[in-house]
Amino acid sequence: MSTHQLPEHPDFLWRNPEPKSSYDAVIVGGGGHGLATAYFLAKNHGMTNIAVLEKGWLAGGNMARNTTIIRSNYLWDESAAIYEHALKLWEILPEELEYDFLFSQRGVMNLAHTLGDVRESMRRVGANKLNGVDAEWLDPKQVKELCPILNISDNIRYPVMGATYQPRAGIAKHDHVAWAFARKCDEMGVDIIQNCEVTGFIKDGNRVTGVKTNRGNINTEKVGLAAAGHSSVLAEMAGFRLPIQSHPLQALVSELHEPVHPTVVMSNHVHVYVSQAHKGELVMGAGVDSYNGYGQRGSFHVIEHQMAAAVELFPIFARAHVLRTWGGIVDTTLDASPILGTTPVENMFVNCGWGTGGFKATPGAGFAFAHTIATGTPHKLNQPFSLERFETGALIDEHGAAAVAH
Repeated sequence: MSTHQLPEHPDFLWRNPEPKSSYDAVIVGGGGHGLATAYFLAKNHGMTNIAVLEKGWLAGGNMARNTTIIRSNYLWDESAAIYEHALKLWEILPEELEYDFLFSQRGVMNLAHTLGDVRESMRRVGANKLNGVDAEWLDPKQVKELCPILNISDNIRYPVMGATYQPRAGIAKHDHVAWAFARKCDEMGVDIIQNCEVTGFIKDGNRVTGVKTNRGNINTEKVGLAAAGHSSVLAEMAGFRLPIQSHPLQALVSELHEPVHPTVVMSNHVHVYVSQAHKGELVMGAGVDSYNGYGQRGSFHVIEHQMAAAVELFPIFARAHVLRTWGGIVDTTLDASPILGTTPVENMFVNCGWGTGGFKATPGAGFAFAHTIATGTPHKLNQPFSLERFETGALIDEHGAAAVAH
């Protein structure tokens, strides 16, 4: 792993250029997916005259508002393929990007609390193994050995009946990931333009020819949308609709503690997921709020439910204090799988619909999206995730299959 010395302030990592009048391609969205797309466009396809437009500050959206979990143990072949490709990229990127973004393969456990959970979990372990994804089934005793602070008593509302476990899964430092991609993009000549909000698109018939921004118009041959929860807003500007809904997703961190939690534990049944960050804070996530919205904070009752579940599973957490809470704007599809490919507008491409699983897919999504933008056709990894599947019915229903959608 690289020992690249981090600068005192991330602004030293890349230029802050004025937008040029034209680019070969423009990526809308300066989060992880947008930056990864730009990186792979430059690295794999030789496209360096490109711009990444971010309406706020770099990686200030969902990239800064997630719980940093990385895993690939999805049920369906299509999902397993793209997430496993992403995980393999995660394993080599610290060296490739020359930046230690604290990728920690501490494993991820998905708890089973009912007989239905057990059957579904065992099915998923079998499917993972068939797809070459590392996966194990743990009984309650093995769960306790791996995570001693977990309560496996049978005298609780949701007793732990076992868990799936992916040893290669883990966490990474999300802002460092963004800085690592931004630094390399800048080195290769990519313009990263912050405080540049897209206000519309310029079209010649049904072909996009430019982007309207609050800093002037930019001509371009290709546009890639990578704006997560605001993708539907951009699509409306371009003249088509996306089958996604945007919801607030909440998370929180505790004050700093000595290391007590050695892995990542997720429970879909009570909907809480917990890890301990490198500095020592406990990082906890919950489910999405039930309403649609673009707010970056959510309803208190969701946090209350989340904390009640966490304290029951981890009695030691009862003495921890919440330090801060936040929300992200997640874009969800009806089958809980992403949309990654072409759009009804010629030369416009879209990467959205990752729901709460966008961070873990960052390098894999960027790799496949870059191929799609550069060649005009999807890579085999993202071909199944086309917008057309909602017309043909060829859905990839991870919502009901993967035990947890994150």
